[in-house]
Parts: sequence; structure tokens; C-alpha cells
Amino acid sequence: MCGFVGFKSLKNSKELCEDLAVAVSRLTHRGPDDSGLFFDRDSGLGLGHRRLSIIDLSAAGRQPMATDDGKVQIVYNGEIYNFKDIRKTLEEHGHRFASATDTEVVLKAYLQWGIDCLKHFVGMFTLAIWDGRENRLFLARDRMGIKPLYYHLSRGTLLFASELKALMAFKGFERSLDPDAIPLFLHYQYVPAPRTIFRDTFKLLPGHYGVFDGGDVKVSPFWELPEGDCESGKRVVREDEALEELDHLLTRAVSDRLISDVPLGALLSGGIDSSMVVALMQKVNTSPVRTFSIGFEDPKYNEAPWASKVAEHLRTDHTELYVTPKEAMDVIPELPEIYDEPFADSSAIPTFLVSRLARSHVTVALSGDGGDEQFCGYVRYWSTKEMYTSLQRLPRPARRLMAYTAEHIPRGCVERAYPVLSRFVPKKFQVANFPDKWQKLVAMMEKDSLMDLYRTAICLWPVTGLPLLTAEGLPESVFEQSFQGSEGRSILSRLMRVDQMTYLPDAMLTKVDRASMAVSLEVRVPLLDHRVMEYTSGLPGGLKYRNGTGKYILRKLLDRYVPSELFERPKMGFGVPIDQWFRDGLKELLLDYLSPDRLRKEGLFDHTLVETKIKEHLSGRVNHQHRLWSLLMWEMWRERWLE
Repeated sequence: MCGFVGFKSLKNSKELCEDLAVAVSRLTHRGPDDSGLFFDRDSGLGLGHRRLSIIDLSAAGRQPMATDDGKVQIVYNGEIYNFKDIRKTLEEHGHRFASATDTEVVLKAYLQWGIDCLKHFVGMFTLAIWDGRENRLFLARDRMGIKPLYYHLSRGTLLFASELKALMAFKGFERSLDPDAIPLFLHYQYVPAPRTIFRDTFKLLPGHYGVFDGGDVKVSPFWELPEGDCESGKRVVREDEALEELDHLLTRAVSDRLISDVPLGALLSGGIDSSMVVALMQKVNTSPVRTFSIGFEDPKYNEAPWASKVAEHLRTDHTELYVTPKEAMDVIPELPEIYDEPFADSSAIPTFLVSRLARSHVTVALSGDGGDEQFCGYVRYWSTKEMYTSLQRLPRPARRLMAYTAEHIPRGCVERAYPVLSRFVPKKFQVANFPDKWQKLVAMMEKDSLMDLYRTAICLWPVTGLPLLTAEGLPESVFEQSFQGSEGRSILSRLMRVDQMTYLPDAMLTKVDRASMAVSLEVRVPLLDHRVMEYTSGLPGGLKYRNGTGKYILRKLLDRYVPSELFERPKMGFGVPIDQWFRDGLKELLLDYLSPDRLRKEGLFDHTLVETKIKEHLSGRVNHQHRLWSLLMWEMWRERWLE
């Protein structure tokens, strides 16, 4: 795994060249083993790379890497798991190789097939290829968005990098906020792609590539999930056949991801997804798999005992570390540096801690990310389906009343209450949100709360240059586009597809990439192998959600390898007790960053309202942890990157 940064411009190329060395140094955590620079002053091009050596540890893998004539250069981040098969095909076409790296395979695949080379790759990757023959720059990102790629285009100069902090190293990069990004961040806890927090700066979307020849960056998709519908009934799949095929596909996906010239292990929480991955690793491995988990003193957040039981059953070489609240809270000041764009998922803390633990023993780790969004693992999927289905049977006045009620039920209440209430309440009364209300259900700060938060700042907009949140609602994002594009699908299929295009890459995979790469750990996610995704997207809904429970077929498959009593338990989630921390260990930090004086000076939020929310939370009357955490992360990010 690596990090790269570069520019393409005919203006101020001398200054850009000087800045590039600084930009590359900001990515050292992504690649501590080696670095390289390439300049083509005539073309106004610069490429920089930091390498984490995984395949072929020799200097032959150094990047930027060039063709023999030097006309085509590549910087690349990721792993192509089928690179040996592609290499054989390329050798049959007459290509010769000087290294054993997948980087060289990617470069020569581009020479052979051009942009269509992307269709041959199985893996996670972002890349930038300078083709001096065509005088064009080619950027690409893997199908599921596992690896990140940012770009900034202003006045004819294109900057691109694996992380925003590298772009910010360029003197010509203006840290001008995108006004629409702030309410979107507060709403979702992340800035939805392709937006970033800055103007004229974008994330390349998953499964897309971009071509830059001096004008605009022309972005196009090279892959999309098939139009399978998990409840349409158009495809008849027998359960036993589906189990066999899923076993085959997941085993292949896991086996492919075991290729490495450095120590390799797995992150094990003890849940269904990570247990499935570890079970299959142990199935194809000849020696015990190294597994890692962390535990907490608070039993509500501690999955370590379950991970230990799974590890014992599978006979892995298991390492666990119990973390004190202070050790966990000590990570918080590092978050604005790790997540150089506002990011407010507090599970980044345990993700960083388990990554740091694993990195002390291995360089590569497999994880179980992607199972919930693919196999219907979230309670919000189940509650929405049951409620929507029941609503259709009620008279219209009753549906209006239920819809109004659902609009005012906090997300957390739905998540917590559904598993309990659904056991006792008749199905026809298990009613909550319409799919069209899904946006509210996944939100951490609803529109009305945002309007209140912004209300007193109206007079300051001419000074800050930021517009007031409009009465029509949030700025449109890829969320709405994904939801509109999934019309006509069944409810479960629609909700999972929206998450796969938004929450999964922008929140879950961003969290894992930054937390793991901050400690130079490469994390691989076999459940998101695109061949697995293509298959599961067409499975009937009954194989994913049945009898009030998600991940039906994945549970059946895991039962082949792990006794069901080790994983059949309520979903716990990977989190930390932020609500309680705000009342004790984090109280001083909270009061400092969200103080009236600080907020008044910034002029962005209603400091009186924030002060009220803090008092309510500290008193224990109301739990505002998500709202306050988002505001805290915003203020800490702003202090690090804007002041």
C-alpha cells in the first residue's frame, strides 16, 4: 500500500516542483519504506510517491515507475490480486518484466489495453498514469472505492493525491470552503463524494476514471453494480446452491488476498463478518492465522471475549489488548491529522487502536468490512422494510399519521427499540419510515436541527462568504442521486444499494483506510471483492433477510466453520462511549472547543443553542453525543487546517 501526489500544469511549474517534495513527505505514513519523484518540466508534470513494500520488496518496485522509453509513468496505490494471471497474458502479447511487482503489471496492462485495462483488475487501487505519447493524465479508482483519490482543478492546474493533506502542501492550493459541504458533513458525519470540504476539490467516485488533457477532468464510470434486485423474484436461486456458490466466491476472494511478501494477519471482532473472513483464511492457510482484537472495560462496547472464543475455535494465533478509557481518549487529538477532512464517526478511535495493535506484528491485515451493506446487516434496513410494508395495508389517514410520527422519531430510538419491540408488536403495527424518509434515519443531525444551528449566523454570511442553509433542505448530494437511481427496486435492495454508493465508501472505507494507513497497515476487504458483490446483488431478499434477522445466508455459511452459539447474539457495533466521556474525561475538551467565545468569533453556529445542548447533555437529561461529537470534530479540524 502506498500514497501518491502529483500535478499537471504549464503555470508556475518551478514552484509546484518545490511544493511536491513537501506534499510527498505528508504521505510518509502511507509509505514509510521508500519514496520517489519524477518531473517533466516541458509538460509541466510532477509525480511523487511513498511506498509501503508488500510485493517484491526490492528497489525494482520503486515508483514513479516508467516504461523503457520513459514516455509513460505511473504512480499507484493498492493491490491487484490477479496480477500474476494478467502478467502471463501480457507475456503472451510480448511484454517483458523487470520486477515481480503488480505495479509493473498495471503499467504494461495500460500499454496493452489503454483505459480498458481497468476491466482486467481484481483488487483495490487508485492510480495516476502520465502518457507522454498522448499528452494526457489518466486517473482511476477501484470499483468499490476502497482506496482514496482527490483532485483539485483551478486556473489550468490539476493537483491530485491520495489524501487532502498532500494537496494542502501546495502554496497555490486555496483552502476555500465549499459552503454546501458543512451542513452535509453535520448531517451525515462525512462529506459525501464527489464533494470535499474545499471548493474546486473533488473525490474521484468509486468505479470511475478521469482523463485530463489540459481542459477539464473528464470523469466516466468503468464499472457499476449489476441491476440485480434482491426481492424481485425474477431470479430463482436455491438456498443450497447459493451457499455453495457463496462459499466458493468468498474462499477465492480471501485466498486471493493472502498474497504478500510481508507478515499478514486479520482484524477479528468476533462478529459474523470478521469471523467469516478469518474462518476462510484458516481454511486455505497451512499455518495458524494471526488475529488481533481490542477490548474495553465497558461491557457494552467489549467484543473481545467473543473474538477470543472464535479465535480459540479456529485455532488462530490470537493477540488481544484491553484499552483503558484514557488510552482511547488520547487518540482524539490525532483525529484531525489522520482525517484531514471533517469526519465524525467515533468508531475511528477503536479502528485506529486495533490497526496500531496489528501493525506491531504484521504489515497486512484482512477485515470483514462490507458485510452489513451487502447482506442486510443493519437494523435500519429491517425496520424500514417491516414498517413500510405494514404501512401499505393501512388507510391513508393512518399512513399520514405514521409518517408524521416517523419523521419525529430520533434515529437512535429506532435503532435501539426495534429489536425489542418487534418481538411483541404485531407485524401490521411495526411501522416506521418510508424509504423516502431513509435520509432522516441515517442522519446524525436533521434539517430542523441544522436550521436552528445556523439561524443566528445570517448577518455574518457576507463576511464568511457562506450561504444560509435554505428552507428547501440540504444541498443535493450523491445520496439523493443514488436514491433516485434505485427507484423501482425492492425496499431492501434499494436501501442497501444507496449505502453501497454513499455510506460504504465515504464513511466506512474512509474510516478504515485513514486509521490503518496512519500506522502504515494495509487492510484488505475480501467481502467487497467485486465478483462477490456482483453475485450477491442478484440474490433474493429472503436469502439476506429472514424472520426479522439480516445476513441469513452469511450466517448459514459461517455455521459450517464456527458454532452458531459463538456468533448468534445481538449486534454490538464497534464503538466507544462518547456520551459518557463527554460527562467526564472529555468534558474539558468539549467546553473548550465549543465555548461561546470560540463559536461567536467563528460566526458560523448559534453559540447559545450549542451551549444549551451541552448543558442538556452534561445533565444527563438528553443524549446529544452525535451532534456534539460532529461539532467537536469540526472545530478541531478547523483549528488544525484553517487557522
